[in-house]
Formats: sequence, C-alpha cells, structure tokens
Amino acid sequence: MFSFQNKKAVVTGGGSGIGKAIAVALAQKGAEVHILEMDARRANQTVSEITLQGLKAVAHQCNVAIQSEVEQVFEKIGAVHVLVNNAGIAHVGRADNTSEEDFDRIMNVNVKGVYNCIRAVIPQLRKSNGGVILNMASIAALVGLADRFAYSTAKGAVKAMTMSVAKDYLHENIRCISISPARVHTPFVDGFLVENYGDNQIEMFEKLSKSQPIGRMANPEEIGYLALYLCSDEASFITGVDYPIDGGFTTLNN
Repeated sequence: MFSFQNKKAVVTGGGSGIGKAIAVALAQKGAEVHILEMDARRANQTVSEITLQGLKAVAHQCNVAIQSEVEQVFEKIGAVHVLVNNAGIAHVGRADNTSEEDFDRIMNVNVKGVYNCIRAVIPQLRKSNGGVILNMASIAALVGLADRFAYSTAKGAVKAMTMSVAKDYLHENIRCISISPARVHTPFVDGFLVENYGDNQIEMFEKLSKSQPIGRMANPEEIGYLALYLCSDEASFITGVDYPIDGGFTTLNN
C-alpha cells in the first residue's frame, strides 16, 4: 500500500520541518523526490539523509516567489506525479501593526509561491496523465488566531486556491487537497521561542502545546503520514477538501 514506485514528487520547503518529513515519507515509499528550497544547505542535508538510505532525492535552489525560477526548475524536472506546496513563512501581527512590506512579503511567498508552483506543475502533471497537488494550509485559515493577520489571510487564500484548482482540473485526473495543521514542533517553533521568550521558553512551550486539546504539538512525521496517504493512489477518491490535523483545536476548544 501507498507505493510511489516509478513516481516523481516535488516538495517545496523540504529542507526542514514538515516539508522534510513529507519528503522523507515519499522517498521511503519509492518516490524520486525533488526538493525546492531557498536554503541550498538545508535542501542538501535532506537529500543526503534520503540518499544515505539508498533512496532517490534531488535538491533545487529556488525562490518560489519568482515565477521564472519556478518555471525553469519544473521544466528541468519534467513529468511529475505529485506536488506538495509546503514552502511558507510566518508573521506575528494584527492588521493595524502589520507593515505593507511585511504583508507583501507574506503574500509573495505563501500565496504567489503556491500559485507559481501550481501554474508550473500543471503541464508536467498532464505528461503523467494526472496526479496530485497537496497544499499546506493551516488552522489559521479556519478559525481566528490572535496576532496572525497576514499569515491567516495567506492561508485562507491557499485553502480557496485548493478548491478552485480541484474544480478546474477534475476531469484531467488532477486531484487537489489541502492540509491544515495546528502547531507542529519544528525548528521554527524553537527559533520563535528563543527569539521572543528567551527567559521563559519552557513555560511558553507548555502553553503552546496545551493550546491543542490533545495536550501537545504534532510531530512533523505525523503530518508527513497524512500527506503520504492523500498523495497516494489509495486516496484517489479524495479531492477538493481540506484536512485539519490539529489535535482537536478547531472542534474541541469551546
């Protein structure tokens, strides 16, 4: 089950965290994984971890916010079966204290970057007679989160794009789905705590963990396993839907 033998997958932002976990999970099931990353060092580290297991992976340095770069990389990769739009950046702030510069930066990566990759992958999916686009949304697209104005706006757009793409390419055997995680324990979270709560990291980690009713953050691998299923042939009846993976955050926090 969940075999990706003879399939090619692209994972953006696959150098760390959720993207890395998804890339590893796909490779372990036989996919040839192509990792798109701004940070070449991180991309190469993930590729090394995968290839040391005797599996297939290739790194591509790419800024997903620049359409010409994205198109060149996808043309180089050729026909693919899976695209995972995971690359994204975070921002803390409300509407009245979010600068235009920060808002544009979030939109360029988290919205335009997803659009650029979808636009570039459609011709490559057609060469494979269809496939899957999996977008990383967030619970921020589903519920109100304090101090996450620009980020929530961007993730809401990702969810909407998912539904639009699923509808438009339904009859070309191209499925489109999104995942909406709650907090996931990634290097980003650790860095955020160091930067903002230097003397109070342990207490804040516990507070962030317990904001999920299940009492902890997700592990990146748990997101990776859901992604693996949704991109597999076993999930061929699933399209045009968002999957919260949130420890009960969106339903049990009343």
